[in-house]
Amino acid sequence: MLRLFIFLDEAAGIELVLPVSPSSYSWEHTNRVETVQLDQLGELNLPGGRVMGRCTLECLLPAQLYPFCNPGALDNPYIYLEQLERWSDKGTVVRFLVSGTPSNASVLIESVEYGEKDGTNDLYATIVLRQYQKPESPVLAVQGGGAEAARDSKTGAASAKTYTVVKGDTLWGTARQFYGDGSAYKRIAAANSAIIKNPNLIYPGQVLTIPALEELPAAGSDSPSVAAADATVSTYDQSAGKWTLQL
Repeated sequence: MLRLFIFLDEAAGIELVLPVSPSSYSWEHTNRVETVQLDQLGELNLPGGRVMGRCTLECLLPAQLYPFCNPGALDNPYIYLEQLERWSDKGTVVRFLVSGTPSNASVLIESVEYGEKDGTNDLYATIVLRQYQKPESPVLAVQGGGAEAARDSKTGAASAKTYTVVKGDTLWGTARQFYGDGSAYKRIAAANSAIIKNPNLIYPGQVLTIPALEELPAAGSDSPSVAAADATVSTYDQSAGKWTLQL
């Protein structure tokens, strides 16, 4: 399944979808471990606190619309580059999402390195992201702004009827919190279709209805962009040395 890589400036209402999805990505989730030496006991490892996540993206910003470009892509790489640099220069906190995954984090764009290398006028960019958290906001165990995460011992259904979204929440995480199964996130979206248009995007302050497990509706249809991505099949042409996408 093709992933969409999305940057969302929630304050300004700006959404940027990379025109070509990177072939791979990784997100570092790290906790610092402190090692101490004690007489007679020897070496001990102790938890030393959380380290903010980090991600490096290698991506193509095309100067023409190739068959493998994502739906809605633009053929001017500098439109994407200028927006990324503007966010980086201003220290703007943006939300980084990867469609169809739990990846959803507030980040700062640490650096954008780019250049041309094949005479096509395409830009090849390396984007380094650093997870952001307000200094006054302590890292807490997962909890909601408006409901407990209690579940019925027999059915696993959430006993809470509403949940207020807080910053950093994802619908996948909410489904896992209340039902023990993150894959139920699209069914929560269907139960809240009046306020959730895209299951990958929820916002602080939204009040979600959390039905009992047996009352959850079936998952609704995906948004046009996500549906188009899911319907796209990627194949690797070994002789040409490149990926091609077919809708």
